[in-house]
Amino acid sequence: MRWRDRVDESDRQSVRRLVVSTCFFSPEEQDIAVELVDEALSAGKSSGYDFVFADNEQVPGDLLGYACFGPIPARPCSFDLYWIAVSPSRQRHGLGKQLLEEAEQRALQQGAADMFIDTSGRDQYRPTRAFYERMGYRPHEVVPDFYASGDDKVVYRKQIAVAT
Repeated sequence: MRWRDRVDESDRQSVRRLVVSTCFFSPEEQDIAVELVDEALSAGKSSGYDFVFADNEQVPGDLLGYACFGPIPARPCSFDLYWIAVSPSRQRHGLGKQLLEEAEQRALQQGAADMFIDTSGRDQYRPTRAFYERMGYRPHEVVPDFYASGDDKVVYRKQIAVAT
């Protein structure tokens, strides 16, 4: 596996293929994942979106997983994790943990003190929420009916920098 953070034009297709393959995200969510890649391609660092990609070294163009994160405007030292997705063939093998840790390390290098993650409160997302909690994230806020009636937004937070 090879880590990289530079966004390439081919990532538009690779990210779409990956998020579709998980059978987890709606078509609208899939479009948003690609829109963030487009933003990073067109605006670069000023887009506010950073990426970490896990590429298959044996198969060119095979994206095993990725995370997208960035600073929260007007909230100094805080970052959001916008996306994390892992190929079904690599799930439950520690790649999600590695991706999240890589995103946290890169955010720390940019001055982050804490990381926020928003996710759905639907039952489908129970394993996702459990993963975040295993990774040291704690529920910070629940916004009832945010995404739709009965679909709460659950916000997680983790302090990633040691307070001095």
